[in-house]
Amino acid sequence: METFTETDKEQILRDNLDHTLFSWSKQAGLNPISAERAEGVYLWDRDGKRYIDFSSQLMNVNIGHGNQKVTEAVAAQMRELSYVYPGMITKARGDLGKRLAEITAPNLTKAFFTLGGAEAIENAIKLARIYTGRHKIVSLYQSFHGASYGAISVGGDPRKFAVDSQAMPGTVHVENPYFYRCPWYSSTPEECAERAAAAMERIIGYENPGSVAAIVLEGESGTSGCIKYPPGYWQRVREICDKHGILLIADEVMSGFGRTGKWFGSDHHGVKVDLMCMAKGITAGYLPLGAVMVDDAIAHYFDERPLPLGLTYSAHPVSCAAAAAVLDIYEEENMLQNVQELGHYLDARVCDLMGQHPSIGDWRNTGLFGCLELVKNRDTKEPMAPWNATAEQMAVMNQVAAKIRELGMYTFVRWNLIFIAPPLNITKDELDQGLDIISQALRIADQHVN
Repeated sequence: METFTETDKEQILRDNLDHTLFSWSKQAGLNPISAERAEGVYLWDRDGKRYIDFSSQLMNVNIGHGNQKVTEAVAAQMRELSYVYPGMITKARGDLGKRLAEITAPNLTKAFFTLGGAEAIENAIKLARIYTGRHKIVSLYQSFHGASYGAISVGGDPRKFAVDSQAMPGTVHVENPYFYRCPWYSSTPEECAERAAAAMERIIGYENPGSVAAIVLEGESGTSGCIKYPPGYWQRVREICDKHGILLIADEVMSGFGRTGKWFGSDHHGVKVDLMCMAKGITAGYLPLGAVMVDDAIAHYFDERPLPLGLTYSAHPVSCAAAAAVLDIYEEENMLQNVQELGHYLDARVCDLMGQHPSIGDWRNTGLFGCLELVKNRDTKEPMAPWNATAEQMAVMNQVAAKIRELGMYTFVRWNLIFIAPPLNITKDELDQGLDIISQALRIADQHVN
């Protein structure tokens, strides 16, 4: 392993801060981790400090860091063939397409490969609009589907505010079935599901059902706070789609590839989807890749029509080879089973933490895809920081986040939310280690409970 002097470390820092831009952040005053290496569920900075990765970076390093089976697969592919244009056949492309067809629903027979999740969403929208001849896309306010113009327009995340004067036209947003903060003051999750679906159908009626091409739902909610779909919601949305001739798109970019204990988050709901977008866990972040899995009827629509989609790096053979290796690792190491078992353990541990920390208002989790929502008062549910909090409103949560980092953890902290989504190969002992760090940090939030 290469050794770096203090001068080398400072130069690396300066080169990064002086010559690159960092996402979603003001550029002055940044203090990012200077990552040097990573293995399993840990990463190390250039000072040798170890961090447990409790959000799999951006919920994508599902197999853990540094698995050399992927390195070997990538190197073998590059020795054979590094790149051809997407109109050519490669073995890696065909192998991966077949594998994806085997782990998705029987109606999803073909893959269109992209370089990431936002591109998958963009191309799914194009397909839906072309196939239906309609233009409107319906989605949830509290959702995120990517940062490109189309994807960020479909999402409801406030990160789009800076560019929404240039938003893609034809997007329609509806309220989430968010039982903890139900907009319809429902008394049960099932009631919340019914009222949310009824509200969606009313809005579609106002918007003209014949103009709606697709409804887009995350397989399981992600960065908006792991907002759980209450029982019956997906089924009602499918009924709305069938009634009005609307396509259903599942965004499995974050919730796919074992994150929830099944291959895909929507698998928990037993509902047919027409298009499925995926990325992140498809290669576990080792290389960029995404895909849209396409229903058989939609795929056949283009048998005698040109497919108006194209990307220079679509079906990149090296990324496809990495994905095939990652799929092997999921299966060989029984990661989905590990998620199911540790997901139950995680729920029990957090239940214990809720007894210790009055700042925990709600815990939402499926498998290893969870989120703590912190509040100042459990009765009023006043959030520790509001949705789209300003810098001043983030004072307490910034202290919590700083403590988490100080204690040796990297995880995703946003507004009043702390995410728990570690690599799927985590052990019970490692999970306990991470929860102990979060517990210590929660003592800060507890001091602000009233």
